[in-house]
Amino acid sequence: MNDKRYPANHKTVFVLDHAPYFGIPCECLIEFDFTKSRGAGFIPLAPISKSLWTCSVEAAIEYCRIVWDIFPEGKLVRFVVSDSTAHILNTWSQSQQNVQHLLNGLSGVSVPPSYRLQDQTDYSVVHGLQAAMKALCECSETQHERRNSLNETASMLMNNCRVICITSARDNTSIKSIQDIFLNELIQANKIAASSDHLIPVNHCHLVIINVYPNNIENVAVNPQALREINSLLSCEVHCAKAGGQIASKLTHLILPHYDLASTTVTGIPMKEEQNASSSANYDVEIFHPSQVHTALLKGHSADVGLIKEGADYETVILKWCTPRGCSVAEMNNCTAMFRATPVDINSRPTSCLVNFLLNGRSVMLETIRRGGGKMISHLLAAHGGEIFIHSLVTGRSILEDPPSISEGSGGRVTDYRITDFGKLMQTNKLVPLRLSEEENKPPWPIDKMKERLNRFTKYWPLTISNTSIFNFKMHLEPLLSLMLNESLTDDEVVECQHCIFTMMTMDSKHEPLQTSLPPIGGNRGKGPKREEQYRIMWSELETYLRSHLHSEQHCRVLHCLLECRNKDIDDKQHVELVQALRELDHLPKYGRSSRTGTPTLGGGDSTQRTSVIRATTDSPMSPPPLQQTNRSRHRTLLEVLISRSNAENAKNKRPEFFGRLSAEPLPGGGSVAKLYPNLKIDSALGRDADRIE
Repeated sequence: MNDKRYPANHKTVFVLDHAPYFGIPCECLIEFDFTKSRGAGFIPLAPISKSLWTCSVEAAIEYCRIVWDIFPEGKLVRFVVSDSTAHILNTWSQSQQNVQHLLNGLSGVSVPPSYRLQDQTDYSVVHGLQAAMKALCECSETQHERRNSLNETASMLMNNCRVICITSARDNTSIKSIQDIFLNELIQANKIAASSDHLIPVNHCHLVIINVYPNNIENVAVNPQALREINSLLSCEVHCAKAGGQIASKLTHLILPHYDLASTTVTGIPMKEEQNASSSANYDVEIFHPSQVHTALLKGHSADVGLIKEGADYETVILKWCTPRGCSVAEMNNCTAMFRATPVDINSRPTSCLVNFLLNGRSVMLETIRRGGGKMISHLLAAHGGEIFIHSLVTGRSILEDPPSISEGSGGRVTDYRITDFGKLMQTNKLVPLRLSEEENKPPWPIDKMKERLNRFTKYWPLTISNTSIFNFKMHLEPLLSLMLNESLTDDEVVECQHCIFTMMTMDSKHEPLQTSLPPIGGNRGKGPKREEQYRIMWSELETYLRSHLHSEQHCRVLHCLLECRNKDIDDKQHVELVQALRELDHLPKYGRSSRTGTPTLGGGDSTQRTSVIRATTDSPMSPPPLQQTNRSRHRTLLEVLISRSNAENAKNKRPEFFGRLSAEPLPGGGSVAKLYPNLKIDSALGRDADRIE
C-alpha cells in the first residue's frame, strides 16, 4: 500500500532482539593493535570481534542518521529493545528524534547476558513486537493536528507505518510464527484503538524481518522472502545478513526504497596523500539524497548514466568533481531543484575532507560523464546553514546560447528550419468542429478528406531552408507554388502559373542572378553557388514540385508548360497524359458481358469508348499506325500502348548517320575516304589539295 499523502515511512519502529544469543561474537575480526613501532619481545594484542548486538545497533543507528540528515522533520523513528521485556527508548516527539537521544538511551542497555542453557528467563522478540504495535497506534504530532482539524481531510487520515525487526531465528517455521504473532497483535491493537479517542488504528503495516547470524555460519536454515501481501493490513519481507558488515549494507540498501532515495558517487576528488603531502590522489565519496535529484538527468538516459555499485544491489550515478572557475552568482547556471544530501560512509577520510570543504563555504560543480562520450555540468554541491545540499542545474539549452548544431538526422541549425512556412501549413490545415446535415452525413467523411488534403500538401515539403530553392524565391514563383496546392485550377489560374514560368525563363535567358530576401543561414555570408548552378537547381526542384501535385488535367498543363520551356523529352508529357488516361479509365463502367457472345468486354460491351480514351491520351504523331483488329483482340492492351511509345521514342532519338560515311569512297586496302568540304571551290593558285579524313 503506497499512498504519497500518508506514506509508511512517516512512522518506523526498530525492534532490536536483546536475547543472550546476540552477545556472541560476529566472527568478523578487527585488529586492535595500532602501534607503529614494536620493540624486541613485543607481544601483539589479539584481534577482537564485535558482538551481534553491537553490529545490529550500529547499523540501525546509521539508518536513522541518514534519515534525519535528509529529513529533519516528518520522518519519525522509534527504538524498542526486546529481551525479557520491552524497553522503549524514545517517543514520537520531535525533540527525541535525533541520534544523540538514541545513543543516550542505548547506553543504559547492557550487553546481552552470556548465553546459558540453564537460564530459564523468557527472552523473546515478541515482547518488542507487542510494544511496537502499541506505539504505532499512538498519534504523532502531525497526525494529532490533522485529526483534530475541522476540514474534510480529518476523516480521511490514514495511519500507514513500518516495523523493522532485527532478530535471529532458527528456521522458516520461527519466521512464520513471528509473522502470525505480529498479525494477531495488529488486529487486537486496532480493536482497542477503534474504541479509543486518543489512539489511531493502523491502516497498513510493512513488516521487515532481518535475520542476523555470525559470519562463520554458511548454511542458514532461514530463506529470504520477497515482499508479499499477507492481508489488507500487513505486508512482510524477510532478509538474511551476516552481522559483520552485511547487516549495515542491507539496511543501507533498504533505506533507498523506504524513503525514495537515490545514490550519487562523486568521483575524481583530488586529495593529498596522508603519508606524502606533496602528492595527491583521486578518491570517491558516495552520498544519498531524494531521487528527484536525478529526474531530469535520467530522463531518457537511464541506461547511459546508471551504474551498479560494487558489492551492492542498487545503482549509483557517477558524477565527476569539477572545480568551477571564479565567477559571480549572476553567471551561475539556473537551479531547478535543491535537496538535502548526506554521505554514506561518514567515518572515511575522503568523506571527512569533502564535508569540511563544503562546510567552509566552498561549492563543487559536478559533471555527468556519459558512456557514449561527452560531459556536462549537471549538479552542484554546497552547504547552507551547516547542512549539505545538492542542486540540480539546468542542462537544457539557454536562450542566451547560440543555437546548437544537429549532427544526426534530418535538418541543420535551429535557424535553418522553415518555421514560418510550417506555421502557415498548420494554419491552412486546421481542423474545426463541423455539424453535418442528414444529407451530408455520409461518406466520404470530412476527416478522410482532410487526411487526403494534408497528404497532398506534404507530398513535397522540405524541412529546412538550405534544402530548398524554390521556396526561397517566392517573390518570383508566386502564385505558382500556392495555386498548385489547389484541388482544381481554372484557366485563368493556369495562365498565372504559366506566366511565373515564363518570367523565370526570361530571367534565366538574361543571366539575371536569383535574389532571396532570406538572411544567410547560421550567419554564413560566403559565396553561394554560381548563377548557372542556381537556375539548374531551381528548375529541377520546380519540376519535382509540379510532378508531385498532378491533381487534375489543369495541373498537367502547368507541368507541360515547364517541360516545353525546358525542352524536355516528350516522354515526360506522355507520362502525365498516361496517368490522366488511367484515371479516366477507372471512371468508365467495369467489366461486363456481351449480349451477343457472352464474353467479357470493357464497359459492358462499350469497348469502343474506352479504347478511344486510351488512344486519344497515349498516341502521339510519332506512334506507329494502330494494329489491325483480329478475332482474338478488338482493342489495344496497355502493354501494347507502352511498347509502341517505347518504339516511337527509340526511332525519334536515333542519331542520323554521318554524311561523310554515306558519301565516302572505298579504298582497295580497306577503309574509305571522303571530302571534308565537297562544295568548297579550291583556288588553284594556292596549290592546295582538298583536305581528307580517313
